[in-house]
Amino acid sequence: MTVAPLTDLPLWPPTNLDRDPLVPLDAGERRRFAGPVTRVRLPTDATAWLVTRHADVRQMLRHPGFSADLTRPGFPLLRRIAPGAFGDRRGGFIRMDGAEHARLRRMLTAEFMIRNVRRIEPLIRQTVDRALDELHAAGPPADLVAHVALPVPSMVICHLLGVPYADHDFFQERSRTLIDRDAPPERVQRHVRELRDYLHRLVEAKVATGERADDLLSRLARDRVDAGDLAVDELVGMAVLLLIAGHETTANMIGLSTLLLLRHPARYAALRDDPGHADGLVDELLRYLSIVRTGLPRLATEDVEIGGQLIRAGEGAIAVLSLANRDGATFDRPDEFDPYRAAQHHVAFGFGVHQCIGQPLARAELRIALVELARRFPRLRPAATAGRLPTRDSSVVYGLDALPVTW
Repeated sequence: MTVAPLTDLPLWPPTNLDRDPLVPLDAGERRRFAGPVTRVRLPTDATAWLVTRHADVRQMLRHPGFSADLTRPGFPLLRRIAPGAFGDRRGGFIRMDGAEHARLRRMLTAEFMIRNVRRIEPLIRQTVDRALDELHAAGPPADLVAHVALPVPSMVICHLLGVPYADHDFFQERSRTLIDRDAPPERVQRHVRELRDYLHRLVEAKVATGERADDLLSRLARDRVDAGDLAVDELVGMAVLLLIAGHETTANMIGLSTLLLLRHPARYAALRDDPGHADGLVDELLRYLSIVRTGLPRLATEDVEIGGQLIRAGEGAIAVLSLANRDGATFDRPDEFDPYRAAQHHVAFGFGVHQCIGQPLARAELRIALVELARRFPRLRPAATAGRLPTRDSSVVYGLDALPVTW
């Protein structure tokens, strides 16, 4: 078999920064990357297999022959990192496999079940109402990202975990460093250490006082750490993961979803007039926008055939969720935004054992935020053209840095 020179392989992720912020890839990039499993070059000069079709992505993400552990030799990293750059990884189950992953994930499953999320919907609604009050007081015009998209999920996850929201600037800055592919390695190391130290002090205080607070970290400290089922360092790692994932993803979805809906005024008005349809709308927004655009990297631990391509043990593969969610074999008219389509089979939250555990919370926050925004600001419109909106192109979680709006 002839192996193509490294320089002949297409670079993933692509570096075109001029595309519409609502379009994961432009037409040329779609032709280059979408379709059968293909080999690509990574920014680290390593290679990996790009998996883009919906059925192939689901097969790959549920197959036990692929590891999520980024410390394994050959793991397809999208940036160069020094050994140990992410510090103590205990508790960060998103990058664990098998029994180790399952043990920690089981401790959180009940917390994020739909019935538990429904119980906190009044809290989410109050948080959204306060944020919309702030938006109204700040403008028009005002930045929807700064006043709504960022604070709503941040306040909610702080409340659930028992983390002081007053410290949100500290952990937001550090969490953004951790998911920024262009962040210097030394800054990544420093911010990981600072975030873990902060949460370690918080967790140790909860363990030491045995406080009866009803937040998640206090409950885990009482029920799991005291019983010897969970080490303090593991709880700290879980807290890091939940704090970052609990606000970064939903914040970016709120901003991008608002921009998309404002381009479709009839859809925005329907959200206000028919809020009962909001659940279906949220699924279509998740499918259409797919904010984890660089994909989910994995390492093959055994030979696996995906989409007719043999991926050998030790080779990297990347499941591209945004392209899987635009696969015409699964979704009719995939490039059309249709809030009335049945989009529940999207893979925006991943698939398989590592599927996002917090998706019921994310769905509730997105639904409530958008319905209340449409209700209170029926004449909302962008105050800047899409081409001038600052986007987070180097982030693992894509989004807008700002969305000026008026009404």
